[in-house]
Amino acid sequence: MSAKYRVLITDRAWPDCEVEKQELARVDAEVIEAPPGADEQTLIECATGVDAIATCWAQVTQSVIEAAPDCKTIARLGIGLDNIDVKYATSKKIPVTNVPDYCIPEVADHAIALMLASLRNVAFFHHQTKQGIYDLSAAPMPRRVGTLTLGLFGFGLTGQAVAERARAFGMQVIATNSSGNDYGTGTSMVSFDELLEQSDVISIHAPLTEATQHQFDAAAFEKMKPTSLIINTSRGGLIDFDALKSAIQNQSIAGAALDVFDPEPPDLSDPFFQHERVIATPHAAFISSESLDELRAQAARQVADVLVGKDTMNIVNPEALA
Repeated sequence: MSAKYRVLITDRAWPDCEVEKQELARVDAEVIEAPPGADEQTLIECATGVDAIATCWAQVTQSVIEAAPDCKTIARLGIGLDNIDVKYATSKKIPVTNVPDYCIPEVADHAIALMLASLRNVAFFHHQTKQGIYDLSAAPMPRRVGTLTLGLFGFGLTGQAVAERARAFGMQVIATNSSGNDYGTGTSMVSFDELLEQSDVISIHAPLTEATQHQFDAAAFEKMKPTSLIINTSRGGLIDFDALKSAIQNQSIAGAALDVFDPEPPDLSDPFFQHERVIATPHAAFISSESLDELRAQAARQVADVLVGKDTMNIVNPEALA
């Protein structure tokens, strides 16, 4: 006997779909998996006739959504929504959900780890010693971390968690966001230009939108201190990659530590990734055994709720329900 509902999982960053299958089986929903690396046409074929779509990084375009006229919800297995055509989903009265708080500690820890690995020359010396070079004088003289100013671009839950960690090191923290709200943290909220000019380290924690696409362009890098560092654990498209490469090459800034790229995966044959002042990790900031358990179970429960007509949490387009 076939299941009452069919749910497409477009892609995943974990070994299997057992957690999702268990949660969705409670409402008699069957999980269908797209093949790894599926292109749009393959996703369209997989989505045909499904009742819900859950996606990690795959592009859920208008065409993919159109292939599922009975689709009742689209769940993002993560936080950002730039891979889902939310506008079209809303026009079709399809609620879109995400899981905005599942990996806050992990991403905050990763951003701080990238910062320290750069500021304390850990990555640089690691690279040197792997090549048989043991030379303290090879690296630029670091400054005491507690004397530096951390600037946060975006000040949501993750940005606030990074601020808390940075203050433990004695750093001054400033931030900018669209609202200017410090959420009761007492953080000094500044303009974007002030953030660029005053920060010794800039850590990016904002969503990728039309307004923030390539926010960090050539003009932005020109305003940063030549001794400054940029960290990105948010979305690759927030940085103009060509402008960043030029800024590193021209020493307009001192270094970059990146966990996200545009496109992903990046072309690691690019000489940029061999630069001694560049750190790169493979979109790993979100991951831990605990964060994945929370993400997968919550996203699957959100899908299950909508399928059986229950109210659910974290609907990003409530107007779809109007």
